[in-house]
Amino acid sequence: MQETVDFENECKALEALLIKLEDPDYNTETQFKTWTIFDILAHLHLWNMAAIWTLNEPHKFDQLMVEVIKVFQGGQTHQKLQKEWCKKLKLNSGECLFHAWQNGYKQVVEHFMVANPQKRVKWGGPDMSVKSCIIARQMETWAHSQAIFDILGMNRVNTDGLKNVAHIGVTTYSWSFRVKKLTPPNPKPYVRLTSPSGKIWEWNEPQNNNKITGLAEEFSQVVTQCRNIKDTNLKCYGHTASTWMTIAQCFAGVSEVPPAKGSRNKINK
Repeated sequence: MQETVDFENECKALEALLIKLEDPDYNTETQFKTWTIFDILAHLHLWNMAAIWTLNEPHKFDQLMVEVIKVFQGGQTHQKLQKEWCKKLKLNSGECLFHAWQNGYKQVVEHFMVANPQKRVKWGGPDMSVKSCIIARQMETWAHSQAIFDILGMNRVNTDGLKNVAHIGVTTYSWSFRVKKLTPPNPKPYVRLTSPSGKIWEWNEPQNNNKITGLAEEFSQVVTQCRNIKDTNLKCYGHTASTWMTIAQCFAGVSEVPPAKGSRNKINK
């Protein structure tokens, strides 16, 4: 699957950023909900392992979900879950975690590269195809990496593999409303984006009074809640398109509030 290659490339981009860090750097708090770089990498590593388990050892995935539910029902957070998991595996330093994540993402690539794309696997919400699972791993890796690029003051170089993330953003239009207990308006907005290589990507029927145009990178940042729409140069035409971009949420789970204007930006160093 090309999507597996796209996931691998996203991991390599993060790897090139993290390999320069020293242990104390992992305690740096990012602009993402007070998560540190360690928290973010622990989250990515845990759910990469979950992807392997749901593919090859579903009973291990089921055991993980029992633990996840127990933590959340107890009023604890993702951070608590991840820290306990790392402690159990003796991943007590940034360097140890980095090497575990590095080895882990390579295992994901190895297993998913030969998997049947149409096979159904369990996840936190509804079951999904193997292809959708690896795209979701790419999306989460890309989205969480943004917080690390931002706090380290680094410019990000995207490739056209980003189309997978933008596509998730478009196809979760209705979900963005329903997770907030709102009825999705019809018709869906026309989306016309410029890819990192300059290609034009389009979704839905062309409409002059109900559309979103701009860079695929900025659209992907908004739908993954890495940026407030007002911190981008995206153009929204019509009430439906504008409303969607203020509540967009392409990931599963409970309803989340997008970052406030100016709260998620690259730190100038």
